[in-house]
Amino acid sequence: MKILITGGSGFLGRIMGEKLSSSHEIISLGRGKSNSISCNLSTSIPEIPKVDVIVHAAGKAHVIPKSEIEKQEFFSVNLNGTSHLLKGIKELPQLFIFISSVAVYGKEEGEEINEDFPLLGETPYAKSKIEAESLIQKWGEEKKVPVVILRLPLLIGPNPPGNLGAIIKSVKKGYYFRLGDGKAKKSMVLASDVAFLIPTLLNKTGVYNLTDGVNPSLAELDQKIASHFGKSVKSFPEKLLYSLAKIGDAFSFFPLNSYRVNKLALTLTFSDQKARKQLNWNPKPVLDHLFED
Repeated sequence: MKILITGGSGFLGRIMGEKLSSSHEIISLGRGKSNSISCNLSTSIPEIPKVDVIVHAAGKAHVIPKSEIEKQEFFSVNLNGTSHLLKGIKELPQLFIFISSVAVYGKEEGEEINEDFPLLGETPYAKSKIEAESLIQKWGEEKKVPVVILRLPLLIGPNPPGNLGAIIKSVKKGYYFRLGDGKAKKSMVLASDVAFLIPTLLNKTGVYNLTDGVNPSLAELDQKIASHFGKSVKSFPEKLLYSLAKIGDAFSFFPLNSYRVNKLALTLTFSDQKARKQLNWNPKPVLDHLFED
């Protein structure tokens, strides 16, 4: 099977390429020169070759924007980039897969949220993903191309970016503190499991959440990381945590605020039952494979 992966040098795109290249022909598209097709989708329309499957994994990752310019970057990359990609497709694939995010639901707290939940995301990241999903679905209907949308939670894999990467780094160096009691549960999924699902999606359509189905707590996650490096986990008192968050609410330069504290303190999990029933999705537990390549 010939598979084109956008964001080929990104975290998920790279892992997809590594896991699938032994049994499939992989064409990577991205800004880096290491990609098969070097292209900045936010500014250029690429020439897409004839392939069986397109996996659109390119996008600007979820961070809190600090300016209007940064807010607009989400739409430039995630929405305009998607539009440019679709315009570059002249020979239609058998399947188009879009890597979306559970951020589209706009929830900060909840359990087993499924695909029928309304898309209430209000952040620039969430809105850009919602609009990109809609654009792709309309394109698929017009072109008669099957579309699969995968909404992913926290991705786990080697050298992860974002908050997980920061936790691993701070645990290794011995200055990690658990914020609060760590009882909040979060949905996660192994990037490698997402990769191995891709070739099985031919003749499928629809929107699916993917998780490991276990939804470990933050305490279970950081303890697993600490044990791996032979470190211990220290806790930061919850009352002091909320007091410091008030400083961050008043002064933007302070690294902690109520939004970040609530995100760590609240349980937020998503249901993958639809994928299990319709896609034979059978992922591995994240904590058992946290440090595997």
